[in-house]
Amino acid sequence: MRKLLPLFGALLCGALGVLAFSPFDFWPLALVSLAGLFAVTHHCAPGPAAARGFAWSLGLYLPGLWWIHNSMTIFGGLPLPVAFVLVALLAAYLSLYTSLALWLAHRFVASPRARLLWVLPVLLIGADWLRGWMLTGFPWLWFGYSQLDGPLAGLAPILGVQGISWLLLFSAAALWRLGNGLRWRAAAFAVVLWGLGVASQQLQWVSPTQTLRVALVQGNIEQSLKWIPGQLEHSLKRYLDLTRPALHADLVIWPESALPASEQQLAPWLEQVDKLMAERNQSLITGLVSRPAAGEVYNAVLGLGNGRYQPGQGNRYYKQQLVPIGEFVPLGDLLRPLAPFFNLPMSSFSRGESGQADIHAAGRDLSVAICYEVAFPGLVRANMKPTTDFLLTVSNDTWFGRSIGPWQHQQIARMRALELGRPMIRATNNGVTLVTDEKGRMSASLPQFEQGVLTAEVTGMTGLTPYARFGNLPLLAVLGLSLLIASRCRQPAGRLMMAERRLFK
Repeated sequence: MRKLLPLFGALLCGALGVLAFSPFDFWPLALVSLAGLFAVTHHCAPGPAAARGFAWSLGLYLPGLWWIHNSMTIFGGLPLPVAFVLVALLAAYLSLYTSLALWLAHRFVASPRARLLWVLPVLLIGADWLRGWMLTGFPWLWFGYSQLDGPLAGLAPILGVQGISWLLLFSAAALWRLGNGLRWRAAAFAVVLWGLGVASQQLQWVSPTQTLRVALVQGNIEQSLKWIPGQLEHSLKRYLDLTRPALHADLVIWPESALPASEQQLAPWLEQVDKLMAERNQSLITGLVSRPAAGEVYNAVLGLGNGRYQPGQGNRYYKQQLVPIGEFVPLGDLLRPLAPFFNLPMSSFSRGESGQADIHAAGRDLSVAICYEVAFPGLVRANMKPTTDFLLTVSNDTWFGRSIGPWQHQQIARMRALELGRPMIRATNNGVTLVTDEKGRMSASLPQFEQGVLTAEVTGMTGLTPYARFGNLPLLAVLGLSLLIASRCRQPAGRLMMAERRLFK
């Protein structure tokens, strides 16, 4: 039993990390959680360190991603125990990356100081990147997101969200060393970096252009009803009825797959809506499904309002980063017969090409990310052009019910605004519908689970943040410098080595 206590401690420390993210937003707990990880693994052999790192990650991912079960149980027809097993398997898979990082550090870095301060933070960032890429990627619960409203937020336009994650990891390591009576210089260096992070919030990387009046329509249509026969007319009427009073908006935006039918089926209706918006001197952007050719099905965003709509026209965006299981099923021929969960509605989408143009609406250019795509900072950065005025994301988080998932999602979207120096406009079916400024600060929002229209004035921006200009190059330089410092560290000798051994005997 005594041998299991460190594993339980690691599990608890990981679970504390969930409270650092939205909707809880206790950002200091990120430091506490990470310091706990270092505390339970510091003086371990590679195997035990990897096992405790796995337990810590399981504590983070299992409660932090439990919201996924709603799509499995409510819409996929799976019993709750089976859904628990599937979420636990996902959490276990994601935990392998942290476990591998700890094993590598403890196996190949002899100096405890070099390992803790300079190597492990780099390897853990690498683990995050790897899980954000492997098997199409799942870049969720990166600790940098927890600091969106904290003192380190100003680093995001320079180093990106993972730059903040690195500083949290380094600071937690330095804090742990300081608390155990070891050298204080690393803690002093971390304080200096935090001071620079706080000061960087005063920097203004971009300049304002023109103001746009937007109306974001939140239809609040139940997912269980959305695709049933007879619901189409009700959905079309609701969105039009909510749109008609928004006469003073330059741009009206409907959320992801707002229209539960394909573009080709709705072409005559879309032509009439296009003419209506042109008569009102307004633009409309809507999410919908498009089937431009046999065997092609795209999750799409379409711009209307010039009075010349026709199927297949330009001014559209096709989703590039598809959700595994939800939008495409790996090994579908094998998995689909096993359970209804693998046969969700619209789970066979095609992948859009990279390098798509911005959507032009109301005289402005909007860079689009559909739902899950906004969690991929490299993709959102690649989509944005120097001429982009706003970032736009449309989503449908109805799949996840009254859970913390949509709140984590909106936090991620707001971080993209901060990184790239562009206001974020986020239109959803049932929340969280919001508008931010170029620093990711929420300026207007709608309550969840209510139908309504959010009207707001948003000022476009021009110019590029360092992150928008250089991507991860500045962060890679920091990580490279960290490894260079580690290479110059030596094994502790004399009294320092003896003190560390007595502490962890």
